[in-house]
Amino acid sequence: MPQSPNSPAALSPAAGYSRLQVQSWREGTVAERDDFLAEETPVALIYNSQPHVVMMATPADLEEFAVGFTLSEAIVDRAEDITALSVVARDNGYEISLRIPEQRHAALSDRRRNLVGRSGCGLCGSETIAEALRPARHVPAGVSVAEHALQRALAALREQQAINAITGATHAAGWADRDGQLRIVREDIGRHNALDKLIGAVTSAKLDFARGFAVITSRASYEMVLKSATVGIPILAAISAPTALAVRIAEEAGLTLVGFARGSNHVVYACPARLLHTQKQSKLEPHSA
Repeated sequence: MPQSPNSPAALSPAAGYSRLQVQSWREGTVAERDDFLAEETPVALIYNSQPHVVMMATPADLEEFAVGFTLSEAIVDRAEDITALSVVARDNGYEISLRIPEQRHAALSDRRRNLVGRSGCGLCGSETIAEALRPARHVPAGVSVAEHALQRALAALREQQAINAITGATHAAGWADRDGQLRIVREDIGRHNALDKLIGAVTSAKLDFARGFAVITSRASYEMVLKSATVGIPILAAISAPTALAVRIAEEAGLTLVGFARGSNHVVYACPARLLHTQKQSKLEPHSA
């Protein structure tokens, strides 16, 4: 895939946040200090020279965001269908131009999704219920994962949220192999954006979605499950709760959905067969004569 001359990969890690002087009030004491705030900026996605949608996002890893969004929204089926991609910084945001096959662009135009997408929105611009609730693709069987691997990935995810560690304001999505080794982490103010960036990064790294699993620092909403199923992620683990609709879609897609994944605890809401439970042996009380 062609690389943009303005690739966000060339930006410094500070691209996702800014420094601001604030007045801090603590226990009756007022002080001036520096604070670090997550950046939020409009990002316009343009397909075949036709504006499609504007999303509010953290301005880092934007090429990966564009690829992930294009795949997770089923605009194209393969990354190879994106034949050109460029990111251009504007005075008040970014424009990402993509080139896709004309037949896919014609189908996209029919959806008429040229609306602003807020950072917390995953279905912004869908004009009908049918569009919003498109059928989920069935995911491949994929890997089986032991509970200790899930715990390892979650612990590593907490440690690798660089922007959130500074700002306390971003979500993260991580990709782990079957052993729980966290391979890729992406952050954004929007949970959907973070997942799209992760999908784009995994795709760019030419990793097989069926050979690992995703962990996210948010609730598992319907959109998060649908995006994961669309690209073939077999296991999605969230630190917070899923919605009832998300569970139904996960069952329909054959996706293993885990919620409240924190420390050594988690709840499996759909398709538990991929998670291997290590049964703890109870201690036997000594037999008395």
